[in-house]
Amino acid sequence: MCQYSAHDGCANDWHLMHLGTLAQSGAALLIFEATAVERHGRITHGCLGLYNDANEAELAKIVAHCRRYGTAKLGIQIGHAGRKASAQLPWDGGHALQSNQDPWQTIAPSPIGFAENWHVPRTMTRADMERVRDAFVRTAERALRLSFDLLELHGAHGYLLHSFMSPISNQRDDDYGGSLANRMRFPLEVIAAVRDMWPKERGLGMRMTGSDWLVGGITPDDAVTIAGHLRDGGLDYVCVSSGGINPSAKVKLEPGYQVPFAAKIRKEANLPTWAVGLITTPAQAEAVVAEGKADMVALARAMLDNPHWGWMAARALRADISRPSQYLRAADAVWPGATYVD
Repeated sequence: MCQYSAHDGCANDWHLMHLGTLAQSGAALLIFEATAVERHGRITHGCLGLYNDANEAELAKIVAHCRRYGTAKLGIQIGHAGRKASAQLPWDGGHALQSNQDPWQTIAPSPIGFAENWHVPRTMTRADMERVRDAFVRTAERALRLSFDLLELHGAHGYLLHSFMSPISNQRDDDYGGSLANRMRFPLEVIAAVRDMWPKERGLGMRMTGSDWLVGGITPDDAVTIAGHLRDGGLDYVCVSSGGINPSAKVKLEPGYQVPFAAKIRKEANLPTWAVGLITTPAQAEAVVAEGKADMVALARAMLDNPHWGWMAARALRADISRPSQYLRAADAVWPGATYVD
């Protein structure tokens, strides 16, 4: 999850502590937070970036720390915030930056603000698309130099790639708007460019939306079609989220509320899926995979709440799990207290 704690895109000691802990949390894979491909692609002034040498150098320290002490494979999610950029930190309100807060001009497929009182983005030109596409590639090249095991493109939550796919935010009348095939054109150009340079032996996927939760927006059936395009474009998997295109969406929150989207895409688009969304207990997560609803479960808030959720899950499901040598004395086999931990 975004930590909103970077300094001009650069990671720092907060990320060293935060990601270092999660690297030895029992998770098989740790994906670093949404990382901007250009400075004005950040959501906030505090968002992580990987668009210059300083960003890369600071992130290299975090990666080395996680590799040295952690047990998880490492991935990174990269993206561009589009019309949702130039925003305040969540704990400062999360609204559009005001004139005295160093705002910047946002870009999007169409000049439609995210919400009332938000910045009206500038309509992207073909030159903008080429610049952003190339920025994704350059960031992916930096991620490869940092030896990440997996790369994930952010195509959900109303950010730039999602905003091209959704008819709520894309009302262009050129080759990049109108039909779903046209709205997919720019995201697929980005995917093709990244796929050309990203090694086949390292995972490449996308976080996508399963539904806009709005009349006239992306539906679960549309999501299946989108996933088919992503599969044909060379992606190895999709992580299926939903919502975020407009704050007026009425999302029905309940345990596992997004799992049906992942299950539908897995079955109908024949593409490996990751499920997310109010998956909180080991039994619930195990059932999602065991029942064939998704190939993997990804957790965010649950791991913030309990950074050793993986250890808890292993205990609950009676499975072995890798631990740092320094923590082996807390393993079930040698610590009597494990019997009393719920």
